[in-house]
Amino acid sequence: MDLSLIKDIALGIWENSGINLLFTAEGWKYGVMILVAFVFLFLAIAKKFEPLLLVPIAFGILLANMPGAGMMDDPAGLMDAAQKVEGAHWYDDGVLRLIYAGVKSSIFPCLIFLGIGAMTDFGPLLANPISLLLGAAAQLGIYVAFVIAILLGFTPQEAASIAIIGGADGPTAILVASKLASHMLAPIALAAYSYMALIPIIQPPIMKLLTTKKEREVEMKQLRKVSKVEKIIFPIVVFVIVALILPDAAPLVGMLMLGNLLKECGVTDRLSDTAQNALTNIVTIMLGVTVGATANGVDFIQVKTLMIVGLGLLAFAFSTAGGVLLGKLLYLITGGKINPLIGAAGVSAVPMAARVAQTEGRKYNPTNFLLMHAMGPNVAGVIGSAVAAGFLLLMFGK
Repeated sequence: MDLSLIKDIALGIWENSGINLLFTAEGWKYGVMILVAFVFLFLAIAKKFEPLLLVPIAFGILLANMPGAGMMDDPAGLMDAAQKVEGAHWYDDGVLRLIYAGVKSSIFPCLIFLGIGAMTDFGPLLANPISLLLGAAAQLGIYVAFVIAILLGFTPQEAASIAIIGGADGPTAILVASKLASHMLAPIALAAYSYMALIPIIQPPIMKLLTTKKEREVEMKQLRKVSKVEKIIFPIVVFVIVALILPDAAPLVGMLMLGNLLKECGVTDRLSDTAQNALTNIVTIMLGVTVGATANGVDFIQVKTLMIVGLGLLAFAFSTAGGVLLGKLLYLITGGKINPLIGAAGVSAVPMAARVAQTEGRKYNPTNFLLMHAMGPNVAGVIGSAVAAGFLLLMFGK
């Protein structure tokens, strides 16, 4: 074989290889995101920080940052008309870009809420209605981040989309961003899901800073038993009230309450089982991978993106603080009957935040069992974040 032909083939392989693309002007950004993916994989696998979320997200980051692989390319312009290539068809798009349509259209977020509803027990909330206040207080970060984002020059729609990260609810963040600021959906979705997965790292220092040792040691009385009728009526009534007041919140709240009704009514066990397991697992994989795949290094590593991630963390911290501070107030009002730690569970990351409250409480009082008490604010936070999303969509929707 002609040596020049061999040389041309080798040169062509090199020029089109991902390794070569890493050494281009912006290739270093791919390298940075690959390292971020490795860190996330380590936290998920070695440290077991919400692996069901973090493993798909981390691998999605890896898939999107393999130079030249093109798994998030959009030549057909399905998601971005500016990327449209003349003559391209939908099937020319990268495979992850096609799956990402489920995120962009809000199908995946609504299906996730259906699964969450089927896995949620509103019993602790019904047994202790004061949990609603803690769930509401833990939305504080949404409004704090909104104001700061406005001061930093973001539009009201962009600020609302960033602020909703404080609800610690990935599906809600995706829905709001897709409606109000679709151009920022990638960093908002990634920040929301990443912070949800990193709750065991983010929340404990804030909880410890805002509470005393005596408050963290408080043991709470066993909750009353909630009747079956109450559990059946609750999702129906909540959906009707919320949908009538805030129609924009109806998709998320409706799917959440439908899932819960399937669980509680006692006559749809097969549907409830599918929503809790098969459906939720399938959608979690697709949602996690495609959310991670939005973190393309070239587009993701920008000053504005870093501001979004930073504001999201700030929102998350203030939401945690809001729940804990109201918990402290209730501790004083009730004469020490409420452990302020359960207030941190008011963010809607179910059941991660409740487990963190349980873990932190046991550190200071090994006989303490706060999990069921924390689940009340936790599920209240799910409703609260969806209501907050509906309010933002109502105020700033186009």
